Amino acid sequence: MKNHIAPVRRSLLSVPAYNKRALEKAPGLDCDGVIYDLEDSVAPEKKAEARDNLAKAFSQQHLSLQERIIRINPLESGFGEDDLKLVAQILPDAVALPKVEHADEIAAVGDMLARFAPARSIALWAMIETPKGVLNAASIAVAENGPECLVVGSNDLRKETGVPAQPGRAYLVPWLMQIVLAGRAHGVDVIDSVFNDFKDDAGFAAECAQGRAMGFSGKMLIHPAQIDIANRHFGPDAQAIAQAEAIVSAFERPEAQGLNVINLDGKMIERLHFEEAKTLLAQAAMIFARKKSQ
Repeated sequence: MKNHIAPVRRSLLSVPAYNKRALEKAPGLDCDGVIYDLEDSVAPEKKAEARDNLAKAFSQQHLSLQERIIRINPLESGFGEDDLKLVAQILPDAVALPKVEHADEIAAVGDMLARFAPARSIALWAMIETPKGVLNAASIAVAENGPECLVVGSNDLRKETGVPAQPGRAYLVPWLMQIVLAGRAHGVDVIDSVFNDFKDDAGFAAECAQGRAMGFSGKMLIHPAQIDIANRHFGPDAQAIAQAEAIVSAFERPEAQGLNVINLDGKMIERLHFEEAKTLLAQAAMIFARKKSQ
């Protein structure tokens, strides 16, 4: 069980590692994290070039408060080992494993990465993109030494199940909730899947609102145009921050010490709300610090 306050992950932009222009622009964008992709978006003959591009980009990037994640190829693809050698060299914050179906896949990647002796610890993320991945989400979430985050891949999940892409995702919702529940049960952050039509702001906003209501922490994005909408829907608004400040202030008064329930403006507030409020304010502070640094 992971008890720390997770980094803010409202918006995670996926960037193909072969695209030099996108690599240059990513650090200046207002997304909370960047997933540098060496897998699906890179053709087999371009894998080596993409790794070279990524190594150069990391060497030129200034210190950023963005979270940096590299999505590698599966180990069995023949590209995964070289991807992990690069990871050990350039030291991203995390490695995203595609199409994870069993907990032992997490262990295998962790063991191989350890052999390359990175200078510091690198988190592992699991992408849940297949029926087996959904069915085994709980055992994956509780795998030893990881993962820190589960990321849903709906495009592959729809492909393997035959469920069509439809507004509202009605037939995907039970599986999505199963992944959210698995992550939350074990203190693992959970990120919603991409929305493919980056020109459909209304559709994207609706799916962000749905994802937030379902319990996701944020959304994986395919285009910078989606960043602001994701940040608004998954981030705390001014009203939520003000309410959290009031709850924290009320519980920190001397007369509230030792109480599990207090009356705040005619509402009964429990100590669990106090803990939630402190988490929200910590995350709001992270968002403010990153904006200030840009």
